Amino acid sequence: MVSKVKVSVLYPRNEGSTFDMEYYNAKHRAIVERALGPVEFSCEEGLPDQPFMAVGHLVYESMDAMQSAMGSPDAAEAMADVPNFTNATPQLQIGTIIS
Repeated sequence: MVSKVKVSVLYPRNEGSTFDMEYYNAKHRAIVERALGPVEFSCEEGLPDQPFMAVGHLVYESMDAMQSAMGSPDAAEAMADVPNFTNATPQLQIGTIIS
């Protein structure tokens, strides 16, 4: 059985941290979809009392597909765009989807 792989990009909420959801949805999303090619992509905005301002979710058909996308030259473009919408250092959680 082949499991899909999810990459969650978590943007922590700290004193002085900012996140521009408008920019993220209008510009960064298109870069991620083109450069990293997930089969599914979604974003959630954290409520004010939560530890993360936002979380992006990228789903891939397999670990190989995810590793290929993350290791591609285009991945650097997505990473370089991060300072355009946040001053937080993103954290990654990678896992297999079990249901």
